[in-house]
Amino acid sequence: MTTAVLPYHVAIIMDGNGRWAKGRHLTRSQGHLEGVKRVEEIVSEARRIGIKVLTLYTFSTENWNRPQEEISLLMRTLISVLDRKVNELHKNGVKIQFIGRLTGVSQPVLEAINKAMTLTENNETMTLNIAFNYGARAEIIDAVKMIHQNINQGKLRIDDVDENNFGQYLYTKSQSDVDLLVRTSGELRISNFLLWQISYAELYFTSKFWPDFTVGEFHKALKEFAGRDRRYGGVKTTV
Repeated sequence: MTTAVLPYHVAIIMDGNGRWAKGRHLTRSQGHLEGVKRVEEIVSEARRIGIKVLTLYTFSTENWNRPQEEISLLMRTLISVLDRKVNELHKNGVKIQFIGRLTGVSQPVLEAINKAMTLTENNETMTLNIAFNYGARAEIIDAVKMIHQNINQGKLRIDDVDENNFGQYLYTKSQSDVDLLVRTSGELRISNFLLWQISYAELYFTSKFWPDFTVGEFHKALKEFAGRDRRYGGVKTTV
């Protein structure tokens, strides 16, 4: 696969850890831990082949409604993975960014997040967005509030608000929109993920649960993307 047909920005809804575990008579915790292995593999492969931005839906605003034991495991796992992988990612030029609301996040998690972002903030090989405590509606509301504040402070005129500068108030400001959105587990919905940024994204759904989404499956999605005809609302021109 050549870089000419690679998506610049790939976003993934990593779904199905629990169902994968249930089908194997394992605990949900074991499913999440297996899913972490796929995260590490996909991040490594995306960087290797030249994808510039990878956004992973890691923990949504709705996920706080899960059992406390599961939430605690997910938080411990996040801290552990960051501690274990951040130096390697930094060495490979990966910039780590967390997108979402960090208010109310526990101090140990917040410290691990800030450490990872600070260490890698100047890297340019690939940007890894970790959508944590993320919801697209919340993101848009936060952007509107910030715009309102800037208008009140005289920093922005209402007539100057357009699609381009609105994007600068989102969590993904200064980044390109999503080219390819992948969702695993067979579910055919967006689940409040990057609603603004995926306006013209190609959508790829697979029945594979996330722990089964191997590098080979990732390349299937990329191959499908390469064969799509992206017209952005226009018409295909013929020679």
